[in-house]
Amino acid sequence: MNDHDKSRLTFFRDDILRMRGYQAGEQPQGDKIIKLNTNENPYPCSPSVVQAIRSVEAGGLQKYPDASATAFCTAAAPILGVDPNWILCGNGSDEILSIVTRAMVGPGQKVRWPFPSYVLYSVLTDIQGGLSDPVSFAPDWNLTDEFYSDQDQLGLVFLANPNSPSGTLLDPEKVLELVNAVRCPVLIDEAYADFAGVSCVDLVAQNERILVSRTLSKSHGLAGLRFGYLVAQPQIIEQLVKIKDSYNCDALSIAGATAAITDQVWLRQNVEKVRSTRQELSEQLESMGFEVTPSSANFVWCKHCDRSSLEIYEYLKSNQLLVRYMEFGSWGDGIRITVGTDDQVDALVTILSSILKKP
Repeated sequence: MNDHDKSRLTFFRDDILRMRGYQAGEQPQGDKIIKLNTNENPYPCSPSVVQAIRSVEAGGLQKYPDASATAFCTAAAPILGVDPNWILCGNGSDEILSIVTRAMVGPGQKVRWPFPSYVLYSVLTDIQGGLSDPVSFAPDWNLTDEFYSDQDQLGLVFLANPNSPSGTLLDPEKVLELVNAVRCPVLIDEAYADFAGVSCVDLVAQNERILVSRTLSKSHGLAGLRFGYLVAQPQIIEQLVKIKDSYNCDALSIAGATAAITDQVWLRQNVEKVRSTRQELSEQLESMGFEVTPSSANFVWCKHCDRSSLEIYEYLKSNQLLVRYMEFGSWGDGIRITVGTDDQVDALVTILSSILKKP
């Protein structure tokens, strides 16, 4: 946006005009394109979800939904090992991140996260007039001593665990060390935790500064439904409720999410399929000369030893297969590949083999 355009938009805050909005992954239309770029689940959701949504439709949608999503909280509580009033539901976990940021970060306060990680953290900080304070991971994707330094005006820490784009994981003991080393709340973003088999939900009871966000978009195969939730101590939830929209989760999403969280058998089977394919994908990529970061998520992060990541991304796209090319300044770039079905992975390998054979 040039200065002339800005002068015509004087009713916007200056920091909004300066900021860059979140750029979502490509969502092309058409059945011929293989999408391995936005970490969607390649398999249909639990059949019980479809049945639950149809039952709501049959009963009519003329009434407002339950503002607290009580049915979901009641169903999820025993699975998570908490009381229902420890759960806050949202329109995807992105809304949960937004609610927490709006509640805890004011102008001039710093928000810290390891870098590179989920780019939405910066956007949410900018909206609040906060100061983005990313601190680079160590080369092995662990936190450095710098992450714990200079905590003046530090209002919130985000920790994606497993991290995106790397798929790497900090075990709960390391997370607890982080919480004990900082003075502000720490939001542990567990969008991909089911694929890791490790969660920090049990840590929430140990410290009120620990908040854990989850989503049904990934492991439950419900990216199109938009439902996420937060686990925190009830006195924290009580304050966050003041921030959320009155009816932030619609009746269809509440019914579908409740059915999904209840069907733990389907979840376990789905996660196992994705893990198995993830292992196969990683091995095939390594055999073709890629450096693959060991992943605990439903995607892998890789770079080829001899070929440009951008070149590979563009070649795949020209052959109707999308992955996510990501560039992080001095950190460098790479390709994030969502774990698809076995057939989708076979198609990826075939196309990659053709470009790697070229001089």
